[in-house]
Amino acid sequence: MDFDEYRRRGKEMVDYIADYLENIRDRKVFPDVKPGYMRNLLPESAPVEGEEWENIFKDIEKVIMPGVTHWQSPHMHAYFPALNSFPSLLGDMLADGINCLGFTWASSPACTELETIVMNWLGKMIGLPDDFLHINSGSKGGGVIQTTASESTLVCLLAGRTRAIKRFHEKTPGYQDAQINARLVAYCSDQAHSSVEKAALIGLVRMRYIESDNNLAMRGDPLREAIEDDINQGLIPFWVCATLGTTGACAFDNVEEIGKICREFNLWLHLDAAYAGSAFICPEFRVWLKGIDRADSIAFNPSKWLMVHFDCTTLWVKDSTAVHRTFNVEPLYLQHENSGLAIDYMHWQIPLSKRFRSLKLWFVLRSFGIKGLQKHIREGVRLAQKFEALIAADQRFEVPAKRHLGLVVFRVKGDNELTEKLLKRLNHRGKIHCVPASLKGKYVIRFTVTSTRTTADDILNDWYEIRQVATELLEELNIIIADRTKVPLKDTKERNEAFGSSLLLSNSPMSPKVVNGSFAAIFDADEFLAKTYAGIRIAHQDSPSMRRRVKGILMSGKQFSLDSHMDIVVQSSAGSKTCGNSNPIREDNEDSWDSSKGSL
Repeated sequence: MDFDEYRRRGKEMVDYIADYLENIRDRKVFPDVKPGYMRNLLPESAPVEGEEWENIFKDIEKVIMPGVTHWQSPHMHAYFPALNSFPSLLGDMLADGINCLGFTWASSPACTELETIVMNWLGKMIGLPDDFLHINSGSKGGGVIQTTASESTLVCLLAGRTRAIKRFHEKTPGYQDAQINARLVAYCSDQAHSSVEKAALIGLVRMRYIESDNNLAMRGDPLREAIEDDINQGLIPFWVCATLGTTGACAFDNVEEIGKICREFNLWLHLDAAYAGSAFICPEFRVWLKGIDRADSIAFNPSKWLMVHFDCTTLWVKDSTAVHRTFNVEPLYLQHENSGLAIDYMHWQIPLSKRFRSLKLWFVLRSFGIKGLQKHIREGVRLAQKFEALIAADQRFEVPAKRHLGLVVFRVKGDNELTEKLLKRLNHRGKIHCVPASLKGKYVIRFTVTSTRTTADDILNDWYEIRQVATELLEELNIIIADRTKVPLKDTKERNEAFGSSLLLSNSPMSPKVVNGSFAAIFDADEFLAKTYAGIRIAHQDSPSMRRRVKGILMSGKQFSLDSHMDIVVQSSAGSKTCGNSNPIREDNEDSWDSSKGSL
């Protein structure tokens, strides 16, 4: 392929990618293939002679796409977001073309310096203290782009281990490093990600899991008890990982309580905010960062929610000394005349080399700006709130853990087996894709708003799919789930911002109440046409024909639902009117709220 063909083929590939993303809603989110499907589509050995590009390109749809789980689909709700964006894709295109290896400043000055700058930008965006930023040449702290949050956890655990062994040597000389390492203990919540356990396995240290509270959060008192117990047994506590946004339910450990204990016992505190960290660019979500000044490191993935495609994990450390001491291997061929004067990121990570990842992050931050990224985060949260309200309105389901950010966990009421069967059937149909979690023994389905293309209509369609499959499943099993629990109006409105109110007519005075989760204002016959509720009036209330119609309804002794969107006006204090729908009041109850439909 020469330059001319590359230009032509490159444009074709850009068009293909743009078409793929533009029409991704039309593809089934979960592939319908079996393990080994590709072996029947490709030869057993590589071609001896090179093939024409046209033939290779055709195999994208024939071979690759049938087995792709479409992570950018608006119906992808499994795991966490793994977003991309056009600025990010263009940034990586340039980085791949340059293809520099930024292990030292000298190996590519722009690669190192841009990474330092964008890490300072992003650190300020999420409200990190200056101790975590590389402000000048004397700064001990700073940020580095890693491949994954798992790798960041391992880097910080190994750095914490280095610091703990050094301190033990200073206090009690005469021990071998291996003897000290055998007594080290790390701590995390029982809700922490599996990568924390993996880091302990690689570091050859013990990991102790602290039971989370009813909100699935690790708290200070149980951590203190565990630390004191281990000290009494002659062990050496050295490192704690607090999770900000757990994988199971996006729960948040109490950083303020944990941080105080870590300072008291001189332990390294690492904050794993892989998913939720992106949300900290919005000031209203930084409440979970309270106590950050007592942490030693924090990492999150812009590759999840900030539309910077994988791989891109941002890690900040308050004092990089222990990190340098852990990873500093500097042979002669890697030294340069500015060694010690500039950052050499090979000392901040496990691999030697690093890609020019800062380009795509730089492109995204500049293209969307802080306000654009905040808008994107808030929209994801809003859509999750909408889905949570739909689930809460259906008596067959429950939300067993508080929703945080864009993740909702739900389950069918009853045995875990019901929810497990529902999830398997949903994924098998392939219209939406979710994954499970176990919360205090409860099997739940995780529903995460992932795609930048997800709309309110997509959420409604996904809910319809879940509800339909659940209905089929429960009918097959001959299971009826009934729940007549009344929900307070205030709670209902908080659960569902699209909540609609209805006027339920009766010939006996009653107070306002909630019926099946939908508000019904009850008035007697004398007050119905005279009084207003929350600034809403019946349109044309002085019309004789309307009075006769309502009177006929009341005299029938039946109860009818008058949808609040019909025949209403909202009167301002100035007396102006904004008309609603002009449809006549229905004399049937077809518009009554049905919990199985989830809306009015």
